[in-house]
Amino acid sequence: MEGKCIEMVKNYILDTNVLIHDPASIFKFEDNNVIIPLPVLEEIDKLKSRPGEIGHNAREINRILDDLRSHGSLNEGVPLPGGGILKVVVLHDEKVDLPKFISDRYSDNWILIYAEWIRKNSKEPTFLVTKDINMRIKADSLGIPAQDYLSDKTNIESLLSGVVEMDLDDEKLEKFLNTGKLPISELGVDLTPNVFLDFGGVYGRYMAEHEAIVKISSDFQTSCWGIKPRNREQIFAMDLLLDDSIKLVTLIGGAGTGKTLLALAAGLRKVFDEGVYRRLTVTRPLVPMGRDIGFLPGKEEEKMRPWLRPIFDNLELIFSNRGKDLQSYLKRRDVFEIESLSYIRGRSLPEQFVIIDEGQNLTPHEVKTIVTRAGEGTKIVITGDPWQIDSPYLDTQSNGLVYVASKFIPENIAGHIVLTKGERSRLASKAVELL
Repeated sequence: MEGKCIEMVKNYILDTNVLIHDPASIFKFEDNNVIIPLPVLEEIDKLKSRPGEIGHNAREINRILDDLRSHGSLNEGVPLPGGGILKVVVLHDEKVDLPKFISDRYSDNWILIYAEWIRKNSKEPTFLVTKDINMRIKADSLGIPAQDYLSDKTNIESLLSGVVEMDLDDEKLEKFLNTGKLPISELGVDLTPNVFLDFGGVYGRYMAEHEAIVKISSDFQTSCWGIKPRNREQIFAMDLLLDDSIKLVTLIGGAGTGKTLLALAAGLRKVFDEGVYRRLTVTRPLVPMGRDIGFLPGKEEEKMRPWLRPIFDNLELIFSNRGKDLQSYLKRRDVFEIESLSYIRGRSLPEQFVIIDEGQNLTPHEVKTIVTRAGEGTKIVITGDPWQIDSPYLDTQSNGLVYVASKFIPENIAGHIVLTKGERSRLASKAVELL
């Protein structure tokens, strides 16, 4: 039709790491052609017996492909539910014009060989989709268009800090101070649930269910096992951590901002002092999640201790403040549990205060797996630093911490704060600034 722009169908060749990162990625390319080279299936086959999330995702991919087989031939192309075609390509003609130094001994290079063959033998524009930065560089060097998997990326710059600074006229400020509430209608602005407002040192939180800003303490002298907030963002974080109506809290911050310490202190208070939750569960990914801890000597707890050392450091500080013996509490597995995320799959977590540290090293799919384990009466706190990622296939825009924070911003049951000020020590704060 004249004047109407018709977008050309494209070929998207998926690398193994994309499928392992998100087994449902097959369905997220709209009405384009999704192509899986046979070497990718070979790699997935080798991964299916791996422990943890990697092995599970490999098996899930096989289940998805086996289900699609019932709708046609994977080699000829199977229609996808949302449009587009899925094909598994087998290369019979190995005459591909690539540099001689490209060895066929490596799976990555075989995938590049497939990508080049598909690009040269297709009318449609062809792109290699991979989360491996080096693979994208190699592909580009060979003239093969390559890109990252973009479906679950979040622009971290657009992720709200959780704080809005605003001036109030004297009349409204006096009303807010006297009543402790201010209807959102009197501000004339749109706010997301549980965002904090700073009216020049007077603090409030937007309670969407009340359609009002509710005043919170600006000093927050209440102690959680000897730990008190030291700055504005820590005050806001503690307010979210101690509010039992908030079921998901995401704390983003750099080293030394106190995110893990605050979460642990609040969890100890809620479980041992107030009895709101029947168990405190603390965990973090064994980077990457699913790495087999069996290569380390000793029992499970001894194997995990090197990975969980930062958590124990924070706990030792908190317990020393209260003059309590940490080891005696660690023996109470019915109410206090520190464990690996590798074993959380398949479990239900009712009435628990769950802290997940280093959430930036989780994929969006892994975060979904964890949060969906939450039973009735459970609160989940995810902390991390998206600028300090150890996983080779995640970045500041595609990690699970940023993903879950962005998805839950409009929800009443969730709260989010970015901690910016280091409180570990003057030296640590200066190191973050200078180094």
